Amino acid sequence: MYETLTVETDARGVAALTLNRPQKHNAMSAQMLADLTQAAQDLALDDAVRVVVLTGAGKSFCAGGDLEWMRAQRDMDAATRSAEAGKLATMLGALNTLPKPVIGKLQGNAFGGGVGLASVCDVAIGVDSLKMGFTETRLGIIPATIGPYVLARMGEGRARRVFMSARLFDAEEAVDLGLLARAVPYEELDAAIEREVVPYLRCAPGAVAAAKALARDLGPQIDTEVVARTIEALAARWETQEAAEGIGAFFEKRAPSWSVKDP
Repeated sequence: MYETLTVETDARGVAALTLNRPQKHNAMSAQMLADLTQAAQDLALDDAVRVVVLTGAGKSFCAGGDLEWMRAQRDMDAATRSAEAGKLATMLGALNTLPKPVIGKLQGNAFGGGVGLASVCDVAIGVDSLKMGFTETRLGIIPATIGPYVLARMGEGRARRVFMSARLFDAEEAVDLGLLARAVPYEELDAAIEREVVPYLRCAPGAVAAAKALARDLGPQIDTEVVARTIEALAARWETQEAAEGIGAFFEKRAPSWSVKDP
């Protein structure tokens, strides 16, 4: 049904939604965005599903944007780039408003858009060996479309510690920042996820959905105007000389002109 995902639902109604591009570290391509959006819509309508566990196949949870997708965007016009950013925003919105609890199972690293995916989960638990980071500014672009969900999860003060620097941080700091609820050894990850799943199986599904919608309504507003502003901000950055230099340097495997070597 999906080219880049698998969905498996057990007898209890627990759906494992797995990013399935392990050879690409589950980087998000245009196809994966479409698949995730469709999967969120399908899971929302499936009354047999009580809980969704979002995870990745292989070593990484999600490495962010797919390199070929980024290369293609470099050659697009502004309107087409905005449309591509809109696809990412639509996917994040679909997962964020999914009327089922979404539990993030981060079995490996998460960068850029992968941190955005963790942020739309109702709770995220990761392995204690993982690394995370908002790596966009190294490329001359910004973490725009994921921004509303990241800020809703972390709060502005904590987000500003890592949102602009592209600094990688470990699982312990991710917990402190609010991105992860807990970090556990790899061999304990399944059990930790199960402890999050089981309580929902004792709750009324409709009440869970209503409570989640209320929490979302009472929290920071992520409406069409906010999403449009993020798309415009990202599109504007793609038009800058810094973005051209940063993306070009990345694909040419060299340091961009602004990068200072470590002492």
